[in-house]
Amino acid sequence: MLDVRRIYLEAEAADLPRGKEVLARFPDAERVPVDSHWRIPQLHGDEANVDRWVRIKTESLVLGVKKSLTARPNGRSADFIAPSTANGCAMACAYCYVPRRKGYANPITVFANIDRITGYLARHAARQPPKEPNQVDPSAWVYDIGESSDCSVDAEVSDNVRDLVALFRGLPAAKASFATKHVNRDLLAYDPAGRTRVRFSLMPDRVARLLDIRTDRIADRIAAIDDFVAAGYEVHVNFSPVVTYEGWLSDWDELLSTLDAGIGAAARRQLAAEVIFLTHNAALHEINLGWHPKAEDLIWRPDVQEPKRSGTGGDNVRYRAAYKRVWVRRLTALIGERLPYCRIRYAF
Repeated sequence: MLDVRRIYLEAEAADLPRGKEVLARFPDAERVPVDSHWRIPQLHGDEANVDRWVRIKTESLVLGVKKSLTARPNGRSADFIAPSTANGCAMACAYCYVPRRKGYANPITVFANIDRITGYLARHAARQPPKEPNQVDPSAWVYDIGESSDCSVDAEVSDNVRDLVALFRGLPAAKASFATKHVNRDLLAYDPAGRTRVRFSLMPDRVARLLDIRTDRIADRIAAIDDFVAAGYEVHVNFSPVVTYEGWLSDWDELLSTLDAGIGAAARRQLAAEVIFLTHNAALHEINLGWHPKAEDLIWRPDVQEPKRSGTGGDNVRYRAAYKRVWVRRLTALIGERLPYCRIRYAF
């Protein structure tokens, strides 16, 4: 997945202990000084990079410093979105929203000021009142630590994820949470003690082969669930994004049956799910046409989609409300039939 040949680095990041560790992991990589991880002309905003989309993700790494530390309220996947310790990804899912923020390429950016980030999180968690039960968690304040990246891949670049798992292991009123499409078995040795929730993202395999580029196969993700439960993680599933097409519900029936057959009693006792239907973006649609147009045949569907203005001003599209209400009802009913032990935390 990674063959890092070039590291773009902020001077401050290179001087921090975590930055030095990352540079030591890739001693042969060219080092390119940059003023800011946000403004790198070779990566961001250059339309020509569409032709090198996957190559950039494979060969480039950015080492920076997280300037703004804020835990944003969420209420769906988590109570709060933690300050990111990385953004971007080595994988290349066709529907990913992250490349819309930085331009035409979004390789992994790892933040070296991990001590400042973990210190902020510890103080933020300590300030929270006793948790009132909600759909996120009955007793713990949950922090999503991987909103803009995949922590399982980030852990192959730095020890930031290990440090976050260790932090939440010692916070009795808080949990970490992240969604992933990569099985990194090194995480099994992190000793989360039930304070980190891993959400394995799942969709029908034939759809994943087209849309989840450079990710682990769906069967491998399912096969990892029992091992992660045994290692002390709370494991949920993230049915996302749900993409509709002729025969989509039959494919989901097959996936749910495969999941049911692939996990044991311990995983079933604690399993819960999120169900998220596809949201796409007009600008990303144009980018994808330059490197993966077959994906757009499936996810750009003006006949069943309607415009949606995002909170950050993006021109998004989602399934039309009248259709989506029916589809959500049908899929959640099917989940109830095939996985009666699996609580649906939310569906939209």
